[in-house]
Amino acid sequence: MAGYLANLALPRIGEITRCVALGRKEKVPVDQLIGTVVVERAIDFLSLLAIMIILIIIKGNEISGYLKESIFVPLQQKVFAMFGFTWIIWAIIVLASALLIFLLIRYRKKLRTIRFIDKIFTVIKGVINGMRTITSLERKWEFIILTAFIWINYALMTWIMVFSIESTSHITPGDGIFLLVIGGIAMSAPVQSGLGAYHYFISRAIAFIGGVHIEDGLIYAFLTHESQMLFVIIIGAISFFMIFRKNHEEKIS
Repeated sequence: MAGYLANLALPRIGEITRCVALGRKEKVPVDQLIGTVVVERAIDFLSLLAIMIILIIIKGNEISGYLKESIFVPLQQKVFAMFGFTWIIWAIIVLASALLIFLLIRYRKKLRTIRFIDKIFTVIKGVINGMRTITSLERKWEFIILTAFIWINYALMTWIMVFSIESTSHITPGDGIFLLVIGGIAMSAPVQSGLGAYHYFISRAIAFIGGVHIEDGLIYAFLTHESQMLFVIIIGAISFFMIFRKNHEEKIS
């Protein structure tokens, strides 16, 4: 919860905050904990992808229509308006990045003689070791069951909120799962806690599947997002207080 609160300040800074707090408590290297976060986000992505594939099989026409109308066409228009046809610049960026990666791998032994570069390689190694924890889980079935349980609760949380507005109360559980997927995509945007992106995507998704005005979709988006944010602020602040108090007590003792 402290990590979620930190995400309100800067996108994804909460992941680092959580790792630092847990590292101090459990005496585990932070770089290895970052590796477990990478695994966690990969599992989240795969779970969201699996749900999306099921939805495409069941409601392919609705999903393709929404994506085309609300995401792909507006995004294409904005990209062309901002960058025009400067595909050459993007090609140069990709080639330069590939060349940089090649040079880092090719001359990694020489580069590791530089203390700062060596520290970076050490962190990367720790992250990789943390990612390998997924292959050595002692309770794999518990991990799978809890992951499924989390996503079931996400789906229920998303769907139950439709009953807070009369105009959206007819939305079915299947449409609620559709909103879950769209909301998951929106929350992955590089902004604080999906601010703006969530409201844009969800309001249009509600209007598309529910046949309601986009204003009602915005009301649903604000109720869902801001109620979560209020909860994060309250519980996150309490969590930060508990972390700092524990660290202070440990220093005194």
